[in-house]
Amino acid sequence: MSQDTKATKTLLSALLDRACAPYRPAGQFAWRFARGKLGGDPAFRALLERGLIPDNARVLDLGCGQGLLAAWLLAARQQYEESIQVKPFPNAPAWPEHWPVAPRIQDFHGVELMPKDVERAQAALGGLRPVPRLTLGDIRDVPFEPCDAVVILDVLHYIDIPAQDAVLTRVREALAPDGVLLLRVGDASAGLPFKISNWVDHVVTFLRGHRLPRLYCRELVEWQSALRRLGFRLDADIPLSQGTPFANVLLVARLG
Repeated sequence: MSQDTKATKTLLSALLDRACAPYRPAGQFAWRFARGKLGGDPAFRALLERGLIPDNARVLDLGCGQGLLAAWLLAARQQYEESIQVKPFPNAPAWPEHWPVAPRIQDFHGVELMPKDVERAQAALGGLRPVPRLTLGDIRDVPFEPCDAVVILDVLHYIDIPAQDAVLTRVREALAPDGVLLLRVGDASAGLPFKISNWVDHVVTFLRGHRLPRLYCRELVEWQSALRRLGFRLDADIPLSQGTPFANVLLVARLG
């Protein structure tokens, strides 16, 4: 294992501890869920490693759950700032040289349908700066404020396809001209990995105390076509299933 890999793992471990720490007062479930999700889902690392969130961004997180993305991004910026001090903080791990600068977050607005998730987020994140704003509501109805980055991770397949397109249309209208949409979807053409993704989705939904939903999924080419039809330009489609048996793809889209 190279020194760079060791340094990156050290940084990721410290970042995970920092991002999860606010969830301890919210209870064991909130803290353990945060560690499992932030530590095991490759999307969170990819957002930093690939520099997908603009600097000084107003972020809109649709289906934000208990606010993990807010905790992760704000922890990353703090971790980065500590690593570049003239006199670095004691034992502060170095920010990886091949990673972009961690983005500053001007404003964070999360929208979540599940009241318990919002309660956990509010109990955990009030001490962060800037304080994430959390709205309890349905992404089909909640107004979207002007923003620079919209993040939708594994959410749209819970609503029917016309509603998916309606949400994406309102996202397009809310985005700044140079803004970015980060949309993770399952590829319905991926065979067994996609079936495993759906099975796990149902199990996790059930364990979190929610009813088992009907899912409205599309093949990757259908997602790509829908985004172009709705006025987006696709910059990249990034496989995001590393270390998992799933069929997830992150679509990076900007205004056409």
